[in-house]
Amino acid sequence: MKMSDPFPTIAQLHAAYADGLSPKQTVADVYRRIAAVDDPGIFIALVSEDAARAAAEALPPFDPAAYPLWGIPFAVKDNIDVGGIPTTAACPEFAYTPPETAFAVQKLLDAGAILIGKTNLDQFATGLVGVRSPYPIPRNAIDPRYVPGGSSSGSAVAVGHGLVTFALGTDTAGSGRVPAALNNIVGLKPSLGSVSARGMLPACRTLDTISVFAGTVADADRAYRVMAGYDAEDAYSRALPVAGQPGALPPGLRVGVPDGGSRRFGGDALSESAFDAALGDVASLLPGRPLASIDMTPMFDVATLLYTGPWVAERYQALRSFIEATPQHLHPTTLKIIGVAKTMSAADAFAGIYKLAELRRAADAIWSQTDVLIVPTYPRPRLASDLAADPIGPNSELGTYTNFVNLLDLCALAVPGRSRSDGFPSGITLIAPRGKDGLLAALGARLHPLGQSKLGATASPVPSSEQGTPTAIAGEIELAVVGAHLSGMPLNHELTSRNARFLRACDTRPDYQLHALAGGPPARPGLLRVAEGTGSPIATEVWAMSAEALGDFMRGIPAPLGIGTTRLSDGSSPKGFIVEAEGLSGAKDVSSFGGWRNYIASLIGT
Repeated sequence: MKMSDPFPTIAQLHAAYADGLSPKQTVADVYRRIAAVDDPGIFIALVSEDAARAAAEALPPFDPAAYPLWGIPFAVKDNIDVGGIPTTAACPEFAYTPPETAFAVQKLLDAGAILIGKTNLDQFATGLVGVRSPYPIPRNAIDPRYVPGGSSSGSAVAVGHGLVTFALGTDTAGSGRVPAALNNIVGLKPSLGSVSARGMLPACRTLDTISVFAGTVADADRAYRVMAGYDAEDAYSRALPVAGQPGALPPGLRVGVPDGGSRRFGGDALSESAFDAALGDVASLLPGRPLASIDMTPMFDVATLLYTGPWVAERYQALRSFIEATPQHLHPTTLKIIGVAKTMSAADAFAGIYKLAELRRAADAIWSQTDVLIVPTYPRPRLASDLAADPIGPNSELGTYTNFVNLLDLCALAVPGRSRSDGFPSGITLIAPRGKDGLLAALGARLHPLGQSKLGATASPVPSSEQGTPTAIAGEIELAVVGAHLSGMPLNHELTSRNARFLRACDTRPDYQLHALAGGPPARPGLLRVAEGTGSPIATEVWAMSAEALGDFMRGIPAPLGIGTTRLSDGSSPKGFIVEAEGLSGAKDVSSFGGWRNYIASLIGT
């Protein structure tokens, strides 16, 4: 099978692999698309096609449960280390070749992802525009007249064109969110410390995080969950519990939006109208619950500290020896911004820390009024020509709704919203206190298909499964159930009493028969795997539970039932109920009903 779609999601690729697609073909498709896009500004270092093909050939046997990113092409921003490939941070004279791969990137590779290359950026991750690089400037994937956004410009444009399924950026002041919105894709800015920064060149070490760009919330969340985890060798890593997506939006969820005085669009009526349309989508998900108007003044005050306060000195410290020895090698705008640090003192640093503490106290009060704050990702898009006339002003404006997030220790998710009337995207960002990443993903996944029909700049549709598909998190095991353990069925309490979480409904591949076993009550099904393509797709529900809970649950499973591996149509292979062939004595084949729930309904009807 050949996958020719320009923007395959993880689920689509895994389903294709289950049908026989070779990851080598995926690699060939990636390099064909790179050649077709023909933008020399996207990648600073491109892995050779032969090397990427060799990585695909070296993958273990297809098992997406064990390798959740098996065969998935991705890219890495070039301020994050990949062993053996130079890290330039968009400054060739600064380049070094790391012997080891960044901790987070290695976790992605270990999960089966295939690295395609390292991407362009605003030099030393300083900027939100994407044009501060000595290399060719990446062209905005939607309209090349506009800036691509930065500093993670190459990663966002690569995803926007569907060259890779996901890409890593970094985010200090919005670099993982502004480029996402400008290229009509998803940008996930995790809770600080939940992803190790070891192997990432810092901008502001106390505020930085690796971020994820993807076509869908589901894919961004999957990559994030693979990377997340405590790293004892990273001094800023935190053992932060980050809950997965809830199966449904919490009852009583409170959503806040900027009040009249906090709406800033630079006089752009098209962007303001697009944001209002997006708020209509939000309201449609929360019937009967008004959106709270939030005075964002404390947050805007925090944002001013990032470039006028001592955090500029933190950028200087990250590059101190290089700047002091060879300042001529920096981009002029980068040097101008970071050079301000030389006018600051240690006393200024403490003054800034004190001021931030005062402002944080005021900003924290906002969370007594709302659970999630939804803002424009940027006030208005800016033309490349705007930056030629003013290299700093438009950049500052793009950070209006992003600069304060990391200073206040919040998590954020940028999702495509309604397009402006001229067709250019106008994204929204969901913001919440740290650790609420799963809640943002659940809401963002539901909003994305309401605002956009296509992924990035491609013709690929936003998949219907984007509407809130939670996934298992670290320490959980997925379990597919087919019978009395389904939602609302007699034995479902055996899952819920063990704190199991519903994840998704999905059919099996057409390789199974469903039998009503003899005996009961309750009536029990038996799922039997048969030769490939000779069975029927059978409805299942996938739940997640801890390994301890699953072990306890399995002790109560009577013969002839057991737990094995179930192959589902979405390409996943969770644990699931199986039946021994001997147990089919006296059983009735009910596969034609497509699932146990339909079969039981037919009995009630008779």
